Amino acid sequence: MSAILRKLALGAAAALLAAGGAWAQTSSIEGDVKGEDGNGLRGALVKIERKDIKGNYKVKSDKKGHFFHAGLPLGMYKVILEVEGKDVDTMDNVRTRLGDPTVVNFDLSALKRKRDALQRAAETGQLTAEQAREMTPEQRAAMDKQMKERQAAMAKNKALNDAFNVGMDALKARQFDAAVESFAKASEMDPKQHVVWAQLAEAYVGLGTTKTGAEQDAIMAKGLEAYGKAMELKPDDAGYHNNYALALAKAKKFPEAQAELTKAAQIDPPNAGRYFYNLGAVLVNIGQLEPAGEAFKKAIETDPNYADAQYQYGVYLISKATTTPDGRITPLEGTKEAFQKYLQLKPDGPFAESAKGMLASFDAAVQTEYRNPNAPPAQKKAAKKK
Repeated sequence: MSAILRKLALGAAAALLAAGGAWAQTSSIEGDVKGEDGNGLRGALVKIERKDIKGNYKVKSDKKGHFFHAGLPLGMYKVILEVEGKDVDTMDNVRTRLGDPTVVNFDLSALKRKRDALQRAAETGQLTAEQAREMTPEQRAAMDKQMKERQAAMAKNKALNDAFNVGMDALKARQFDAAVESFAKASEMDPKQHVVWAQLAEAYVGLGTTKTGAEQDAIMAKGLEAYGKAMELKPDDAGYHNNYALALAKAKKFPEAQAELTKAAQIDPPNAGRYFYNLGAVLVNIGQLEPAGEAFKKAIETDPNYADAQYQYGVYLISKATTTPDGRITPLEGTKEAFQKYLQLKPDGPFAESAKGMLASFDAAVQTEYRNPNAPPAQKKAAKKK
């Protein structure tokens, strides 16, 4: 081989060696991504950012949670895991190597366990030495902030609970002024507590029953407003609609009360009869007999086995009875049946004797002749001797 050819051959060999050397300087990164449930996470985005010079690479995990990226220049990298558009974990200062891939694994289930442990530590204020060492300055600052917020919330909750309990004690003792004051204070501390508004409404309604005239009207209006707040926060509570209806009835707003009881019955069908019975009782107590009769009738239509409603409806129908010239009571149709149904359902109930007496009166004439109870008894005539 001539000297020229040898030079050319050596040059080609050198070029091949140089090309092989450049190819050998690439590296790869692979690993597994586990979700919070401990299983492989599919479709997680792994972002590989070179730290010594500019370079960004991306790869997604497969159905088993595995990822692999080849052709990376040797160097120092930051590997970031992104899930649903958020960076959830990072491995920094990852140095790649020639030959086998550099392994970088992500385990979100382990991260969740650590996060939960830190959460418990934040709640209890008991941070282990290991947890303290592992925390970043940002995590420590966030934990300190959370602990302060929790302490403030606990103090607020204690004050709220104290005010609520004082109000409940006052309400049970029928100290309505004190109850209103305590529940109003609680509602200012946390206006999102529906139970506070409901009890404030009860306190106002109770207070209203101790007043008269314009003062009573003003207090009852506040009670109705408080009920509105409670139902706004929890519209599906049939009990609130029931109590609101009773307050409306006391305020002589009977159509509105009927509408609210209808809502209560729709929300809680199994107890619908009780809602109408309650309205009837309130109406009787304020002398509204006709609306009361309709309420008791509605209670029976909703629940035919509601014994007390049967009795009260019977009493209402008695007021419609007539008396015949010979002194007999002629009840309206359905009166006997109402009392009989009550006795069938509650033979030993509190109204049993009264119901029996009502039924007996239908078959007896009413005494219409006046007798002086203080008059001396009539003298018997002596029998004539034969």
